[in-house]
Parts: sequence; C-alpha cells; structure tokens
Amino acid sequence: MKFKRLAAAVMAATMCGSLFVGCGNAKKDDTAAGEEKITATIKVWGCAEDQADENGKWLQTMCDQFNSEHPDWDLTFEYGVCSEQDAGKIVPQDPENSGDVYFFANDQLQTLVDANAIAKLGGETADYVKKTNSDAIVDSVSVDGAVYGVPFTTNTWFMYYDKSKFTDSDVKSLDKMLEKNKVAFNITEGWYMSSDGKDNSAGVDISGDKGTQATQAMVSLVNNPNFVNDLQGVGIAGLRDGSVGAYFSGSWDYKSVKEILGDNFGAVSLPTVKIGGKDKQMLAFAGSKAIAVNPNCKYQQVAVALAKYLGGKEAQQSHYELRGVIPCNTELLATDEVKKDALVTAQNDTFNKTSVIQPTVTGMNDYWAPAQNFAKAIVNGEITADNAAAKTQDFYKQINT
Repeated sequence: MKFKRLAAAVMAATMCGSLFVGCGNAKKDDTAAGEEKITATIKVWGCAEDQADENGKWLQTMCDQFNSEHPDWDLTFEYGVCSEQDAGKIVPQDPENSGDVYFFANDQLQTLVDANAIAKLGGETADYVKKTNSDAIVDSVSVDGAVYGVPFTTNTWFMYYDKSKFTDSDVKSLDKMLEKNKVAFNITEGWYMSSDGKDNSAGVDISGDKGTQATQAMVSLVNNPNFVNDLQGVGIAGLRDGSVGAYFSGSWDYKSVKEILGDNFGAVSLPTVKIGGKDKQMLAFAGSKAIAVNPNCKYQQVAVALAKYLGGKEAQQSHYELRGVIPCNTELLATDEVKKDALVTAQNDTFNKTSVIQPTVTGMNDYWAPAQNFAKAIVNGEITADNAAAKTQDFYKQINT
C-alpha cells in the first residue's frame, strides 16, 4: 500500500491502497490406501506483481510447492488479481464468491470482520503467528485477542536519500536537510495525520495547542523553497534528474530508487522536525500485510494450511529475494543477509521506533477525506500560521463527529 504520509508524521510527533473467480469447488475421494483424499479447487487472490513473470510468478510458485508438499490433497488453484489495499473494498461486497485465500492490509481488518469475510485462526496456526512475529505485528492482525491473518511483511514508509547530498548527521533532522537540498514528500494524499488505538469512541485528539503547533509546522514546511510536494511521481523523477535529494516512500519503490542512486543509495527511518520550536520525532502510520482465510471456503483445513504456508519463513524468504518484500518473520530478520540490508533496517527501525500502528476501527473511514482536504488546504494556502488554531479545531470536529 502506498501510504499518504506527512501530516500524519507531523501530527503524531506532537501527540508523543482484474480477474476474479468464484468459491472453490471440491470433493472427497478415497485413496487406494483407504485414506481420505481431498480434491479441490482453491481460489487465491493476490496482487498482480506477485503473479508477474518478472517476479518469478511468486504466488503461483509458492502454491505449486505447497501442492507438492501435500500429496494427499489434489489441489487446483484459480488465481484472481486483488491487491492488499483493495481487499477491504472488494471482498466484503460478496464474501461467498471471493477468494478462499487472499491478501489484505491490516487497516481493513475490522471491515472484513464486520462483513464475515475473514476467519479466525486458531490452534497451531495462531500459535505459529505469535511465535514468529513481534507482539506489535501480532496485535496488528488481532481483534479482541483473536488472530485473523498470517502476516508476511510490515507496512510503513521511511526516507530514501542521496548520500552525495546529505550526511549521516543531516538525515536525522528534516529542518537541517531542507537547509541543504530539496526534499520530496507527498503531503496531499490524506494519510498523514497519525492516530492510534482500537477504540471508536475515543476519537482522534488534535485539539488545543498541540494540534495548532503541528498545523503551523506543516504550513512552514510547505512554504519552504526546498520542500517538494510529491505528486504524480515528481519525487522519484527528481531523484533521477538530481533535482531532489531525499524522497519519502516505502519498499515498493526500492528497486527504482536503488537503480537511480546506485552507490549513493541511502535509506533510513524518519528524522525529527521542529514543532513549537522543539525537535519532535516524525511518526509514520504502520501496520502489516497478511494472508486471510475466507470463512465461506468449504475446505477450511486446506485454506488455513495454505495461508500459513504463504506467510511462512520459506515463502517470506522467496518474496524478499524476488520482490524485495521485507520479511517480518523473526528468524529471517535475525539472519546476516537480512540484518545488513539498509532497506530492511530502514523499514523495521521505522516500524519499531518511529511509527504508530494504524487503527483498524471502522471509525477511521470517516477520517480520510477530511484529512486529505486539510492537507490540500495547507498546500493551497487556505490554511496559514495565523488561522491554524481555528482551522485545526474545525478539522478536529469533522473527524470526531
């Protein structure tokens, strides 16, 4: 999911985003040895990139390997294209005819639960999720203590930068960076005012001085001549032609950025930013991406086993090697190969140290449009340092009504 980032980071600093095939057909046969044999068609929905030739058809390859490791099951897979960020919109529309196994971003979890479109995972599968992931990752796919997905990566954003333009010291402070070179950040997509929690009734607290100071800081950033609002690929294009020295994005842009910067490639977690005259840590929304089981799938045993396999250590290793999808499996993160990767360090340091977990409550559905409009109003000059208090209070009322 490509996140909408900056106002979230600034606000958070003050407060501490085809082919579908219908439900799998299956039957049971008796093997020659008298054992029950499952013959089934399983629908697997994943993003187009995971099914592309240039990425080794990761999804198809993993499913084929899973099939070969279960000789008592005769499985046929039907693949559909549905990205993690779209699952929360597509699957609830018709859960019974959606993928038996599908990938989702964790911020959609409550919507999927409310639609009876995602199954609880118990027994050894839930134990496996808890054993091989950090507490924060487990929490990101849980509701009321029940686990609903097998995580396969953390999901957040961080900072890429050109090492020929910024020092290791520079990248610790956004204000210092803006004194030296241009920095690209997409402030107008609306995913930038971070909040945290799983309580709808608690609302989002950006009232008072803390919210006003955050708004004033965003106004100051937008008015800085070295700040570039990253719209329609402006940021990565600036890295390519040298007009931009740093760019906030996520692992989805790693291959392009690495190709552009070469030996000058740098990736780190988020810098500080001045708010109310003090250095405050920028914070990103963070979460996970995971594999879900549709409760309407007839053969739950097969679907659960496949979800666990697709989110398992071997599959995560392959995902990382083929597409740069950063693993969250604790054993993989401890290997030398992964530990020395700057990309992994940047994303995981952000997740662990400079982020807040994106809420999964349904009340967040009322947050995005006002947040996007608020950020656009800053860029358009409608919100200024002088009217920041009143405009922030208006925004506060919109997202808590």
